[in-house]
Amino acid sequence: MILESLLPLAYLTSAVCFIVGLKMMSSPRTAVRGNLIGAVGMALAIGAACFDRGVASHALIAGSLAIGAVIGWILAVRVQMTGMPQMVALLNGLGGAASTLVAWSDLLRGSSHPVDTLIAVGTTGLIGTVTFWGSLVAYAKLEELKGFREPFSLPGQQVINAMLVIACCGLTGVLASTHETSVQISCYIGIVVLSTVLGVFLVNPIGGADMPVVISLMNSYSGLAGAATGFVIDNNGLIISGSLVGASGVILTRIMCKAMNRSLFNVLFGVMGGGKAGGPTDAIYATVRSTSAEDVASILDGAQRVVVVPGYGMAVAQAQHAVRDLAKLLEAKGTTVEYAIHPVAGRMPGHMNVLLAEADIAYDKLKEMDEINPTLETVDVAIVLGANDVVNPLAKTDPNSPIAGMPIIEVDKCRTVVVIKRSLSPGFAKIPNPLFAAPNALLLYADAQKALLDIVKAIKELG
Repeated sequence: MILESLLPLAYLTSAVCFIVGLKMMSSPRTAVRGNLIGAVGMALAIGAACFDRGVASHALIAGSLAIGAVIGWILAVRVQMTGMPQMVALLNGLGGAASTLVAWSDLLRGSSHPVDTLIAVGTTGLIGTVTFWGSLVAYAKLEELKGFREPFSLPGQQVINAMLVIACCGLTGVLASTHETSVQISCYIGIVVLSTVLGVFLVNPIGGADMPVVISLMNSYSGLAGAATGFVIDNNGLIISGSLVGASGVILTRIMCKAMNRSLFNVLFGVMGGGKAGGPTDAIYATVRSTSAEDVASILDGAQRVVVVPGYGMAVAQAQHAVRDLAKLLEAKGTTVEYAIHPVAGRMPGHMNVLLAEADIAYDKLKEMDEINPTLETVDVAIVLGANDVVNPLAKTDPNSPIAGMPIIEVDKCRTVVVIKRSLSPGFAKIPNPLFAAPNALLLYADAQKALLDIVKAIKELG
């Protein structure tokens, strides 16, 4: 058929779309266009797959696409930005589960498979299942479900993980060395069962503060599982797209690891987080000074340079538009307003960037941690919006802290630090923050959106 002869060209075109789209998504200014180009590439790849000679029922594919499109649309519309990290975790997991099921389906066909295909089947079962269950655990931690809030590991956890990986590799070897379908199926089931345990064991010991790293790693795993599935069903489009996702996910994971002073090896084998920070909370917060919106307005009225540090509290309060309104008001008075972005602020990579972009805040005002830290001593006022762990000086002073060694945004160097929080509750790392009791810090206890609107109102009243 003519259509079948055009399939390689269609997959090649879709691969080009993926590459171009991924490149464009490396810059905030072209990210939306890059996302659209990637979506066109995926639509082309799906359309090409529908004309593959191995397709048994076009009606079944059409029905599945319709159901998936409806579910995706509902999730995209209804899920709030605060729930986006959880949805990303679920999507990563579903990608892994899909790969596992495709490999299982291909194995059930019972036809003679070459050795390389059977190795790909076992590899897909391993990576896909680990991705699925690891992502579910990550989702549970992000939702702070009972039983998943605190990190948990068994004695000798890394040895157990290594033994599970070795056992899965052994079963893959048996799977590839036999032609007995029943033995192959038994081996695959064994791989899935062991990988289920492995997926839980890899993520469960990791604390909530490290979830952005886990999400980026699971994204990489889902891509690798997809690439392995491409070898199983001999689909070049899937191999290329999966490889791109896997490689970009690893790069992002390395960036996250650097931002949190973690090693990639530790992430891969579930060794993350440190001990517990010492010192009673009451003693640390004994000298906390509270303030009001009117007092903050007076401080801002005379400021020449203001830096906003967004955190998860901003996302919860949906305060990004109020941030923009305050910034515009200050800029109209001649104040320079910038935004200090920590790579792991929030609960997924780029969380704060997405929120601020939604409020139409110029990209050039968003400063990375390494760029803005050397200049913070010249900042008159730093406004910390619900951020906690990413500005916690314990990362520099307490070697026993769970965030020990993590690079932070050093707002303690600013002349005045205004922290807007609803309470003194700890961040995702579950440790107190001495910054709140620093001599140059003021606490404004309020919802971030309400506090910012009150400050805007007070500044306008000052004239």
